[in-house]
Formats: sequence, structure tokens, C-alpha cells
Amino acid sequence: MFDSLDIGASALQAQRLRMDTIAGNVANVNTTRNAKGEKIPYQRRITYFASGQPTDPEKPGVRVSEVTLDPAPFQKRYEPWNKDAGEDGYVLYPNIDLAIEYVNMLEASRAYEANVTMMETSKAMINSTLRLMA
Repeated sequence: MFDSLDIGASALQAQRLRMDTIAGNVANVNTTRNAKGEKIPYQRRITYFASGQPTDPEKPGVRVSEVTLDPAPFQKRYEPWNKDAGEDGYVLYPNIDLAIEYVNMLEASRAYEANVTMMETSKAMINSTLRLMA
């Protein structure tokens, strides 16, 4: 009876993690150095989903199977004045396209809203069933 709520809750958790990953990509769109200060740009993260609950993959639901680094090449911009420019005058920037991140965030947000609606509908159906049984 409550499986539908568990499925919805797992989807909410997965979409929230996806939105957090996208937000991290957007926040680092101009990060040209890694945490150690080396001239290695931030690499875009991608969230992948799999079926199953986060705590038990055998139960119905959705979970984040992994967050991987995007293998796409970094962006090169000619900025010889930049302190991060190489000998050729080019600076490597993250492989992040804000338009793609915007669309992905919009999709994740809509999926989150759809799951909230599904959970509210399931809750109303459960309440109606319990009232009929009483």
C-alpha cells in the first residue's frame, strides 16, 4: 500500500541529487584551477539513475547509480593576459555549457514537481481507502 510513497520518495531524493550536481556545474562554470591550485579546470559532473531504492536495489524505485565526470574536452579561450593562460595564450575552461545545464535543471525540477504531485495523489487515495474501511 505504501510502496507508491516509497517510490515517489526515492525519485525525489534522486532528482534532488541531480539538481545539486547541476548547481555545482553552474557554480564552477569559470573555475580554471582544481582544489590543489593546479591549472586543471573543473570537469562537468553527470548524474546517472538506476532502478531500485537507494537502500535496497531490489525494491521498486529510482536511485542515483553514479555521478561521473564528463569526458568532453575543455573549452579553450584565447586570453594571453590571463594568469592561467598557457604558453600559447589559451586558457582552459570547464566543459560546461550553461544552456545545457539550464535545460537539465528545468527537466529535473519538473520531474521533482511531478513526483510531489504523484505522492500527494497517492496519499489522498490511501486516506480515502482508510476512510472507506473505517
